[in-house]
Amino acid sequence: MTNLPEVFDHQGAHLRYRDRPGPAAPVVLTHGAGMDHAMFEPQAQALHEAGHRVVTWDLPAHGASTLAPGSRFDAATALDHFAALLDHLGLDRPILIGHSLGGNLSQALVRRLPGRARGLIVVDSAWNAGPLTRFERAMLRLAAPSLAAIPAGRLPGVMAKASAVTPEGAAAAEAAFARMPKPVFLDVWRATVSLVDPDPGYRTPIPLGLIRGDADRTGNIAAAMPRWARAEGVDEHVIPAAGHIVTLDNPEATTRAIADLIASWPDPEAGQPE
Repeated sequence: MTNLPEVFDHQGAHLRYRDRPGPAAPVVLTHGAGMDHAMFEPQAQALHEAGHRVVTWDLPAHGASTLAPGSRFDAATALDHFAALLDHLGLDRPILIGHSLGGNLSQALVRRLPGRARGLIVVDSAWNAGPLTRFERAMLRLAAPSLAAIPAGRLPGVMAKASAVTPEGAAAAEAAFARMPKPVFLDVWRATVSLVDPDPGYRTPIPLGLIRGDADRTGNIAAAMPRWARAEGVDEHVIPAAGHIVTLDNPEATTRAIADLIASWPDPEAGQPE
């Protein structure tokens, strides 16, 4: 399960990560709620082979990373850990790629520290700043209570079925969800929802890429991501034969979409004086 040899201790949390060296633009991959770094392994390997410095990590309470003793998962602390890890690694304006919760955190980091990253790729994640309909607001409020009503033994299977459309994807997702105790997962879910902070006039100040599985039925992503793409004037990359966790359902197409996005962005170093 774990291929994260390096450790960063921050504010009592024990964060595991892997830093693969490379001369091209650094890339940081942040996984979704209940998952771990392994969901991005095909993409991490491909990016590294293309020359990028690639960082994968486990969020606190996920995979091999742990929370500070006596603490619970919350969005503000996770965001602090994220920023501190970038500083610890001395990354020079990396490209941030985040799935679901990882996408919400990456959006929040760019919004808080707009000069900290050179590009943002959001994969099957809610639009933090996007306007919400009355129905979408109601669904956000009901999500955590609905999940809380599901028995702990059934929750990993329910989440896996909702997140992946291929047998391989569902099996990997269920195994990951099963490693997280239900009370912790509910805290993580509440933290994810808390990162949705509408500001209809906000626009991402760096190159933005949006990727979504064609069968993603999680939350309002299928409706909101096209609206987001139109608002920002970017293309939405829809991955065929994939649900919410596109990296598990269709890793090859997801990898191509990420590589194409990065290749389409201008090199910020080009034309700089020696």
